[in-house]
Amino acid sequence: MYKCMAVNAGSSSLKYKLFEMPEEQVICSGIVDRIGHDDGIFKIKFNGKSHESVLPITDHAQGVQLVLDAIKEYGIVKDLNEISCVGHRIVQGGKYFSKSALFDKDTEAKITKLIPLDPLHAPAHLVGFHAFKKALPNAISIAVFDTAFHQTMKPEDYLYPIPYEMSEEYDCRRYGAHGTSHNYLAAKAIKDYLGGKPNTKIISCHIGSGASLCAVYDGKCVATSMGLTPLGGVMMGTRSGDLDPSVVDYLCDRSGKNVDEIYEILNKKSGLLGVSGVSNDTRDIEAAIKKGDKRAIMAGDLFVRRIADFVGQYYVRLGGADMIVFSAGIGENSSFFRARILAAIAPALGITYDLAKNEELNHKEGIISKPDSKILVAIIPTDEEVMIARDCYKALKGTL
Repeated sequence: MYKCMAVNAGSSSLKYKLFEMPEEQVICSGIVDRIGHDDGIFKIKFNGKSHESVLPITDHAQGVQLVLDAIKEYGIVKDLNEISCVGHRIVQGGKYFSKSALFDKDTEAKITKLIPLDPLHAPAHLVGFHAFKKALPNAISIAVFDTAFHQTMKPEDYLYPIPYEMSEEYDCRRYGAHGTSHNYLAAKAIKDYLGGKPNTKIISCHIGSGASLCAVYDGKCVATSMGLTPLGGVMMGTRSGDLDPSVVDYLCDRSGKNVDEIYEILNKKSGLLGVSGVSNDTRDIEAAIKKGDKRAIMAGDLFVRRIADFVGQYYVRLGGADMIVFSAGIGENSSFFRARILAAIAPALGITYDLAKNEELNHKEGIISKPDSKILVAIIPTDEEVMIARDCYKALKGTL
């Protein structure tokens, strides 16, 4: 048995889960939030108990120390050397990584080189790696890339129609994101719902504040909605998703703002928030829709349409579909938006679905399509952390 830590370091947060492997038993989990603030938050859960404290948290190194001190203080481990491996979620692996990798000097150098593609997350990932490496020098470290699952796409699916020399020189192409989640969803769908049969066609919908869809054939990604960065694809909580590139030039010209300012708007002030003027949270949007708010209704309609369009696109790309999976914050927990998306795609795809089941299975796993539906539709809660832990175990067994 091995204790493996799955880590997701953001710019001001650090999520963690400690597993007993290969049993995949969660020993403890939690988050260090508001890093860099005087009112930082530390949370830990174990054995059905939870503890939370508010205190100044200067940096990620302090956050890591808080986690490890609590693990010892509460007797979760007797000795920190019991932690054999730390797996770090890395958003951008570029063209370099088609699977998880040992977090050595070469891996660190490549992640550093990729900072221009992911300036928000990559530096935080590196800080988290160094903080854990210093605190747990005897533990193996691995990097688990969100983009790795999408490396099976063909050139016609990942290239942009720009001068090829620019694609080559600047590595400008579609990389996607949420690959660890899509990989988990596809594997679970094949194993638990499709009888493990080969050549399955799955459309996985990771719909949260950040959202992406993935077309999966025989367990491998053939297309995904996010692009060079997580800004591309479907409309999201604050991100615009795909749009005509000339929009940027036009808005710069008309507003007097520069490219960086417009890019910031497209990332942080657009999507559901920008269209509705209400919120980036679908719970707030739903409430406003039910009150008749016109902009909220428009935002909801646009959100549903963008997702439905990608489902249709991937149905064609796969030549059909055996299963559609809903997951992540909205996909798992919003019966309201699931029902609206299904209403938009059902007539064309021959889907029949059970509205009562859709409500009943909110926050749960299960099938929401009817027996006569041409495509199986299910809710599957995602688990990116267990995928990280599985690769930690592979690293420890020398099979990564």
